[in-house]
Amino acid sequence: MIIPRVRPILFIDVDGPLIPFGGTREQYPGGYPTYVPQEADANPLLARVDPALGSRLLALPCDLVWATTWESEANECLAPLLGLPQLPVVTWPEPSDEPEPAGLHWKTRTLLDWAAGRPLAWLDDEITDADRIWAEAHHPARTFLHRVDHRHGLAATDFAALHAWLRAE
Repeated sequence: MIIPRVRPILFIDVDGPLIPFGGTREQYPGGYPTYVPQEADANPLLARVDPALGSRLLALPCDLVWATTWESEANECLAPLLGLPQLPVVTWPEPSDEPEPAGLHWKTRTLLDWAAGRPLAWLDDEITDADRIWAEAHHPARTFLHRVDHRHGLAATDFAALHAWLRAE
């Protein structure tokens, strides 16, 4: 019997990976590049979203899911800029009084639960080794937790690392 291959999930954060921030004047003497003109009442940070990232994300052999505090606003504001369809959105639980294990990001356990045993990749600017170790110990499938440099956002090196993980089954 042939068992069908399950597509990995790619969890995508917005602030940092898609909207870079925190770069120095030396790194961006003229400020961050802007890609699309914004309406007067729009979030000015949306101008930093590179529309070319959408086609690169869509070309990946995985299921895209928003994993951001933007929640459904990511579909309203970002998906059209990126040329993405409406994506599933992780809804975050109410904060708990229980502390997270030492160094664990507050998103980690929710994302592993949401993946329900499927292989997963996660692009975020706050991932640490604590998250990687936790995922490896608590998730039955392959994981790739990749920290994106928030100053530059998703870059060719991030896509290369993700492609390598996706091919390495």
